[in-house]
Amino acid sequence: MYKLCFFVPETHLEPVKQAVFAAGGGRIGDYEHCCWQVLGRGQFRPGPGANPFIGKAGELENVAEYRVELVCADELIVRAVAALKQAHPYEEPAYDVWRLADI
Repeated sequence: MYKLCFFVPETHLEPVKQAVFAAGGGRIGDYEHCCWQVLGRGQFRPGPGANPFIGKAGELENVAEYRVELVCADELIVRAVAALKQAHPYEEPAYDVWRLADI
């Protein structure tokens, strides 16, 4: 089992979550579409070669984003991350994947 965490602007929160759920993420036993989310602030400065969804190259951007965490079965994590990348509006979406211990 893995934990997937990603950051997404509010405008794309639901579409990105739905894409990850459709790929098999967020299933716990007999429950599906399970996740935890919280609103926060993200910042980034696009480099000269970037094509940012928000902001301009060379300018520091500060934007409201959601942090979303969910679990994903081993055999579905690659598909879930691919769905996340395809649905996400950012050129380089920020995400983490952690292997969970079975205790």
